[in-house]
Amino acid sequence: MNKKIKVGWIILAVIAVLILMGFSSFKGTYNKMVTLDESVTASWSQVENVYQRRMDLIPNLVNTVKGYASHEQETFALITEARSKAGGTLQVSDEVLNNPESFQRFQQAQSELGSALQRLMVVSENYPELKADQNFLALQDQLEGTENRIAVERKRFNESVQSFNMYIRQFPRIMIANLMGFDEKKYYQSALGADQAPTVSFE
Repeated sequence: MNKKIKVGWIILAVIAVLILMGFSSFKGTYNKMVTLDESVTASWSQVENVYQRRMDLIPNLVNTVKGYASHEQETFALITEARSKAGGTLQVSDEVLNNPESFQRFQQAQSELGSALQRLMVVSENYPELKADQNFLALQDQLEGTENRIAVERKRFNESVQSFNMYIRQFPRIMIANLMGFDEKKYYQSALGADQAPTVSFE
């Protein structure tokens, strides 16, 4: 009888250890997914910060150009409309990150704004006095730096997404990810040719 009780306790101890090991593994995997998910969100926040910086520069840039090229109304209307549309999608939220349609709209709006900004830069090339304006030159430098930051932050965001997606797709973690509602994130994909910062040098 004592031997049977002893064996029973050993079996219970083994089961308890296995349960604790399973729980510990599940907990570690879940917490890692949360950490990586937060990293993606933080990276996205930085992407939007630099896009906001670009949006903040545009009114001053447009006003400076207007001082020398007031008749370029079509270009000014285009950039105002593009900025307004981009402003409506510039929100840090799970809806943007986890909704493919919202994410696509964000990318499209930013791409259109970038194109409008490039058009403004092309128009500016026709005005030598504008290219010598100190305020314009300062805005040009800030814009160039901002476009470079955008490229850097988009790259970092995509690296965070890659780390997250690779982690949750590996077996057996994919089962935990599905169980706990962790879905793959979308990469930031720019429009064709948008991987280069707009040319803002007038030399």
